[in-house]
Amino acid sequence: MAVSLTVGDLFKAKTVTEEQVRTAVETYLATPDTSAHPIAAGYTVDLAAAVAQHGWASRLMTRPQTNPVLMRAAVQTAILLASVKKARTRARKDAAASSIERPR
Repeated sequence: MAVSLTVGDLFKAKTVTEEQVRTAVETYLATPDTSAHPIAAGYTVDLAAAVAQHGWASRLMTRPQTNPVLMRAAVQTAILLASVKKARTRARKDAAASSIERPR
């Protein structure tokens, strides 16, 4: 059974830094429909889905009177709990293409 890593798991493992989490929060607040945000080398997180799937954060985002500090905390919590995806890199794609034998 495959284990689904979260941003929080990567943060605990020191793969994701505080600055990267802060940047993800700022990115979401500036562009809430961001889907594939690079969170660390080789990993992306869907910021829009992270907040949408987190009840508290999604409710706060719909209330214009929400305190900005509370809003950031809710978004940060949602991002830390969000699952990450392995990013597809061009190098891997190129290596895969070159390893395929071509008919002569």
